[in-house]
Amino acid sequence: MKHLYLALSLLSAVLTAQADELKLADVHLCCGGCVKGAEKAVAKVGGATATVDKDAGTVIIAAASKDILQQAVASLQAAGYYGKSSDATVKVAATAGVPEGKVQKLKVEGVHLCCGKCVTAVQKAVSRVAGVKANTAEKNVATFEVTGDFNAKDVFAELNKSGLSGRVAK
Repeated sequence: MKHLYLALSLLSAVLTAQADELKLADVHLCCGGCVKGAEKAVAKVGGATATVDKDAGTVIIAAASKDILQQAVASLQAAGYYGKSSDATVKVAATAGVPEGKVQKLKVEGVHLCCGKCVTAVQKAVSRVAGVKANTAEKNVATFEVTGDFNAKDVFAELNKSGLSGRVAK
């Protein structure tokens, strides 16, 4: 009887300690560097782990609570990645501080640019924005500039559609 009680107690503890989990889809993961960067970003948050599938473009995050999941998503975004959340209660934040209306120049930072394929993804995304004439995105740069006569919010919307995240540089 003592063993049955112990087994039931352990089972109960395991069931109540189950982690929350969410999947981010359509994340830009073109190479091993992207995969490592995503894993490293999530690992910065204590209590969160990531399973990254390069071919599917997904990052599955497991954590002990919704709060930790939210922190892990924020860390992933800060590292330059963006994806669609499978959990409506865990938000993938919109880029803050983006100027309203048209601009002629926009400095962007924080976009994950580890290889030529990342640069190509940024260039394709930015080129879809009406009025953009050029950009200076290059491999491993921290900041790049977009020029033309365009809506700044559209730049970030297109980056997000491509699975990338960034922010306005100061």
